[in-house]
Amino acid sequence: MRAGTDTVAQETPVPLQSVARVVRSKNAGPTQLTLDVFLRDAHAYARAAASPALQADAVAGLYGLACGQVARYELPALQALKFTLPRRVVAGSPGDGDVYGAQQHGPLLGVEI
Repeated sequence: MRAGTDTVAQETPVPLQSVARVVRSKNAGPTQLTLDVFLRDAHAYARAAASPALQADAVAGLYGLACGQVARYELPALQALKFTLPRRVVAGSPGDGDVYGAQQHGPLLGVEI
């Protein structure tokens, strides 16, 4: 656990969307997606960064991916977390229902941290 997160870890879980300013997804090239989570303040960022539900392996499970297929990036100066994961279908190919990758953040909204 990171320094200063002991109190955060003991708080009652809340939905991510209640402490996030922005939760979005977009393409990161034709074969990958990026999920961005911008938190409301430093406390919300610390809470999200320390949450087991927002570790790379947990996000992989949420999207039905194997551990190791999701990369997590912490951006404390922006109070943001970023995840990169493979798209199920190459952007724009037959069967792609979201060519811009802008509708893939939904599963994160219900995550409790």
